Amino acid sequence: MMTSAEARNGTPSGYRILNEIDLRNHLAGIPSVAGQLGGSAERWSITEVGDGNLNLVFIVKGSSGGLAVKQALPYVRLVGESWPLPLSRAHYEHLALTYQNRLGPGLVPAIIHHDPALALTAMELLEPHIIMRRGLVAGTIYPAFVDHITTFIARTLFFSSDLALSAAAKKDAIASFAGNHALCKITEDLIFTDPYRIAEQNRWTSPWLDATAAEIRADLDLHVAISRLKLKFLSCAEALIHGDLHTGSIMVTNTETRVIDPEFAFYGPMGFDVGAVLANLLMAYFASEGHEQERGSRDAFESWVLATVDEVWTGFVDKFLALWRSEATGDAYPPSLFPGEAGATRLETERQAYMAGLFQDAVGFTAAKIIRRILGLAHNIDFELIEDAKQRAVCEARALRLARTLMLETASFTSIDTVTKAARELRHWQPGF
Repeated sequence: MMTSAEARNGTPSGYRILNEIDLRNHLAGIPSVAGQLGGSAERWSITEVGDGNLNLVFIVKGSSGGLAVKQALPYVRLVGESWPLPLSRAHYEHLALTYQNRLGPGLVPAIIHHDPALALTAMELLEPHIIMRRGLVAGTIYPAFVDHITTFIARTLFFSSDLALSAAAKKDAIASFAGNHALCKITEDLIFTDPYRIAEQNRWTSPWLDATAAEIRADLDLHVAISRLKLKFLSCAEALIHGDLHTGSIMVTNTETRVIDPEFAFYGPMGFDVGAVLANLLMAYFASEGHEQERGSRDAFESWVLATVDEVWTGFVDKFLALWRSEATGDAYPPSLFPGEAGATRLETERQAYMAGLFQDAVGFTAAKIIRRILGLAHNIDFELIEDAKQRAVCEARALRLARTLMLETASFTSIDTVTKAARELRHWQPGF
């Protein structure tokens, strides 16, 4: 029997929320899946491990191997049936993963099976990978991360942009993701609106951040700045973006990086994905003191995090520009308009200006992502796992202070080292509470 939430969301015929028994029986009837798992279905181990905000996630293991199986729910798992959500997000996630696999093989999990009626996807089991955010909380350094994430971002953004696509192909691609507006609405509300007003689901580390939250709700300059960013998010279909590219959507080992959970994917501003990565690294930096076992024990880790912030931006720029110089088959900047040496020089100047504008977007979105994770609904374990609530608030206050500056004084940040310098200067700042 369908729940009221399922009925409201146009649940396809045959959809049901799977329990362990249902899932076992379903997977046993799919030859590609059963073959990958191996052995008798009755002996498969199935564990529900989903700790995210939206979906069910199962780990299934047999004698020959394992799979991760993700099923969309007809509501936001974090909240419950009072917040219905279309199952179509599983379709857009599958579409995005297919695209990302083509452009960045080895950087996203391989898809084994997709069932549209059940909003279910079986994919490669990532082991011994862990969620990057948990590794950062533990103070782990990931030496391969920069190269992998910059390759992923540069390739997925460039090849879905007007720099690589014809106008017709780009418009068709935009249309294929245009229906994912329910997930976009979550972003529009939770990132660009709710933290700046009184909203029932907002929360923060009270009472220490009460005054800061009130100041942000009253700051009209900040409200103008976030509204400009929201307008860009609403109207600027530059490329296919992941849409939720935080360190909880990245799984890592010392040598591998995999980006997961692109169900928020749509055509939006490139700077949003870049800013999401930078914001989450900066939050890991500010949270680090709260996880110290003894003073100074995480200094090397914190230095690596800030160096990684620098290298993510510079690596992305280098790879994106290299693609632009060698793979520019799109309708933007037609080569016939830039002939000869003079034309090539002028076009290169324009490329640099384009990246400078993209950097300004990324700085603003970095700020927006930090503020929402401290004052909005969904928080980061980087801060949440700091047991001493006042110490947590101190770490969060530093991050918020940087975010306000980034958003209000974006134009003064002309390079990534100005961002990391500002973060470093705030590392020991003490809020007045």
